[in-house]
Amino acid sequence: MSELHDLSALELWRLLQAGETSPVELTAHYLERIERIDPAIGAFVTVTRDAALERARVVQDTVPTAAPLWGLPSADKDLLRRAGVPTGFGSRAFAEFVPDESDPLVIDMDDAGAVSLGKTATPEFGLPSYTESLASGPTRNPWNTELGAGGSSGGAAAAVAAGLLPFAVGSDGGGSVRIPAAACGLVGLKPSRGRVPGGSGLASLAGLAVAGPIARSVVDAAFLFDGMISPRGLPAAHRSAVRAPGDDGPFLASAVHGEGRFQLGVTTSSAWDEYTDIRIEEPALAALTIARSALERRGHGTEDLVLDPDPGYAPAFRTIWQAGAAAIPVDGEREELLEPLTRWLLERGRAVPARQLVESLAWLADYEMRLIAQLSTFDAVLTPALAMTPRPIGWYDASDGERNFDQQVRYTPFTSWVNVSGLPAITVPVHDTDDGLPMGVQLIGRPGGEAVLLSLASQLERAVRRPVRHPALW
Repeated sequence: MSELHDLSALELWRLLQAGETSPVELTAHYLERIERIDPAIGAFVTVTRDAALERARVVQDTVPTAAPLWGLPSADKDLLRRAGVPTGFGSRAFAEFVPDESDPLVIDMDDAGAVSLGKTATPEFGLPSYTESLASGPTRNPWNTELGAGGSSGGAAAAVAAGLLPFAVGSDGGGSVRIPAAACGLVGLKPSRGRVPGGSGLASLAGLAVAGPIARSVVDAAFLFDGMISPRGLPAAHRSAVRAPGDDGPFLASAVHGEGRFQLGVTTSSAWDEYTDIRIEEPALAALTIARSALERRGHGTEDLVLDPDPGYAPAFRTIWQAGAAAIPVDGEREELLEPLTRWLLERGRAVPARQLVESLAWLADYEMRLIAQLSTFDAVLTPALAMTPRPIGWYDASDGERNFDQQVRYTPFTSWVNVSGLPAITVPVHDTDDGLPMGVQLIGRPGGEAVLLSLASQLERAVRRPVRHPALW
């Protein structure tokens, strides 16, 4: 007989709606698993046990069951402020910080009826694509605890993969939902810029960072996605006059039905090809071959695609990455509390001339238009999710910023340019290595094309027929 954590998020929601379990019972179940399993993983930096149980009682007694995520456990990435809960941003410099106000996405999840169990781990200020913070220690991959979970939503992905949460919210400024999802064998959706009101990306530098769902299936990702967009029901309450094209959902039907035949571009090229030697490992290529064959069997057309070379991409993106660290609110002696990579980024970022920043922003805006035009003949584009298998803990150079940046690019060459373009993208696990490590692919959609992506991803998930597997610590 299945236990609660064996069930999908949608199945749990149906049990809750039928009264066959309760928000309090479900919350207590996951809290027990976190207490027992998480010490081996490090997915959580803070567990709010008492607050979670109280919140579950409030949801159970006062929140209408029509709330889209009613009674379902989730957690806040530690880049998000929740009033009264320690928020460290993955940094020793904020070890004592407790905010008085909550961020919009946190409020939206509460309004959707979810129950937060605490804060999931992130690297310092979410800057790198791996989660090995000195403030809380490394977040380990549930499939092999000698390996990392990816980043920057590494804690969220590790928690879902280990069955500590049914799904989780992440944020993605250069791949930070898709990278850990792929490393942990999960589905990760990076929405179009402007799609999720509480995490639209419109306020972030170059519009890079958006909020997106991480889940064990395409259906569960779509289910959480709908709750993030419209926590109080449709129409979605956008906080800005600018939004992604197309409807705001609901998107669950696209994932459930998985209909349509589409034309796909397939590429192993990336915007980083002019910057460094990108070498795609055999397991990543095998995943791409499996996905392409599976989609062709479903009747989709595929065509090889080579992205136009763009030597200007790397310097422009590096400028934005460094400049993004310039506003970190740490000065003077407190800078010594920052990790070496963060200090390097902060120093570089604060030294960026205004003209260079403006020119880089303009270059990336032009790149967005050129990339969208090049991909416009396809309904979606298929790439590897990552170029390598998940990296060992300690693989990244902690002191040499230049080498560290190169390592991140070589591991994750297919993600950041999707953020620059504002396009939606989704990662789906399709393959397992001989060592049992999951490998996935990425599908990139048209502007506002989440419905097509979810339909395609659902079809791919079914066509591959990857057996249900769980990590040994499950």
